[in-house]
Amino acid sequence: MDARIKKWIAPAALALVAAAAYLAWNTSHNGGPGPGFIQGNGRIEATEIDIATKLPGRLAEVLAAEGDFVQTGDALARMDVATLQAQRSEAVARHAQAQHGVATAHAQVALRESDLRAAQAQVALRESELDAAQRRLARSTELARDGASSQQELDDDRARERSAQAAVTAAKAQVDAARAAVQAARTQVTGAEAQVEAAQASVERIDADLQDATLTAPRDGRVQFRIAQEGEVLGAGGRVLNLVDLSDVYMTFFLPETAAGRVAIGSEARIVLDAAPHIVIPATIRFVSATAQFTPKTVETASERQKLMFRVRAQIDRELLARHLQQVKTGLPGVTWVKLDANAAWPASLQPNVPQ
Repeated sequence: MDARIKKWIAPAALALVAAAAYLAWNTSHNGGPGPGFIQGNGRIEATEIDIATKLPGRLAEVLAAEGDFVQTGDALARMDVATLQAQRSEAVARHAQAQHGVATAHAQVALRESDLRAAQAQVALRESELDAAQRRLARSTELARDGASSQQELDDDRARERSAQAAVTAAKAQVDAARAAVQAARTQVTGAEAQVEAAQASVERIDADLQDATLTAPRDGRVQFRIAQEGEVLGAGGRVLNLVDLSDVYMTFFLPETAAGRVAIGSEARIVLDAAPHIVIPATIRFVSATAQFTPKTVETASERQKLMFRVRAQIDRELLARHLQQVKTGLPGVTWVKLDANAAWPASLQPNVPQ
């Protein structure tokens, strides 16, 4: 055999083996289940939550490390609360002072009510004196008419009657003043009670701030990143940790307009990750964008309209995720297969086979 022919036999055989291997891999790699299916590339994502401080302050302690699984309500970090404790002590003192002010205001009301009763008694006394003066004046008038009394006595009785009348008027004025004083004292009670409520609200607000100084997990998840370190001074809203909710995991991918219009919410999907191509993960379509994400400059022709791409989300079942929390990792690339034809059957290569 010619040497030159022998030279090319080995590379040609190697190429044929590689082509056969690729064909076999492509067939077993979910590469073509039929025209009733379509695929989209994406990455595994999950809902992320930033654990941030409500108030500015110094980060005192971080209780969770990257990779830790946490449950709702678990303490993740604590802020320094020395300033808040001092503010609470001040608020408690103001609350006690306000309560003392209420007691003082009630005492003032009692005192003013006593003054009112005394003034009312004076009115009764002055009215009694006026009645006596009026009766005496009436007798003096009859006696003076009969000549049994002098004009001087009649004038004196008239003066006494006018004086008694003036005393009654003055006593009634004192009653009005005493009533006004009682009303003012009662208003002071209302103001003092309002100060007590305001002081109590201040204590409760500071208590809420003290409670917020302990940063807790709003839901079950895994700590993904630690952003701040102990001792750092953070502003309001300063991030401390990043939490990922592994019960809300999905893959976002894009489909052309001709396919996206045929995908229904709630339809079945299959996810195959590059890291585990032999595992088929069942999923459900939970979102199809109402607007195109990629739009060409013009859409005047049918071919241009087919370039419109719509965002689609395939959600993985929560119960399935709960059984494999340790294996769930975000950011892994893969493929999502969607069934466009409702009558088409999933091929054997895309049947769910997630280990229990």
